[in-house]
Amino acid sequence: MTALVVAAHPDDEVLGCGGTIARLAAAGEDVVVAILGEGMTSRRGADAPVGDDVDRLHAVSTAVGELLGAREVITHRLPDNRFDSVALLDIVHVVEDVVERVQPTVVYCQHGGDLNVDHQLVYRAVLAATRPQPGHPTREVLSFEVASSTEWAFGRLAPVFEPNVFVDVSAHLDRKLEAMAMYETELRRYPHPRSLEALRHAARRWGAVVGVEAAEAFQLVRSVR
Repeated sequence: MTALVVAAHPDDEVLGCGGTIARLAAAGEDVVVAILGEGMTSRRGADAPVGDDVDRLHAVSTAVGELLGAREVITHRLPDNRFDSVALLDIVHVVEDVVERVQPTVVYCQHGGDLNVDHQLVYRAVLAATRPQPGHPTREVLSFEVASSTEWAFGRLAPVFEPNVFVDVSAHLDRKLEAMAMYETELRRYPHPRSLEALRHAARRWGAVVGVEAAEAFQLVRSVR
């Protein structure tokens, strides 16, 4: 199996499925991460990027992928929090190119009902790029939640996140948190959802839902078996 993780921003891949990436890689599966956005230029004030900040952030993404065991991290530079300023077809083409290159059996992507518009458009682009035509390699598509976006839609944006697939990441939660800690510019202090404490709580909460120590939650979009 080859798994492709498609994320809008650097850190989304860790927030949504960092434990799953680590688990798959530890089991000998090929995992490729594609990050479509540059991840910084929408920021204002003290957080506004300067100089080569985007390059440094993408270098962190590569290092994070290595830590989690991903075979490759592919980065693009769609404008941060402005994917809606790009034609959807252009985003689809970016994802199609990655899918053609990776030939993934399963694709994990952002959830379509997130508050963040970039997440919404990644979801739509992935669905378009993985249309189940004859001979297409992708047999399964799942969406993941992202802290400080999925829950902040408060169930008011469609589709609502209703997880029905859970991955036991009990043995890999510490690695996920170690990876998130590398994203120093994205990390926040508790009780922010993107704090290490909140992420641990979230994983333990989903774990308790399904009877394991820690889990990541996904919504199955489609599966062909």
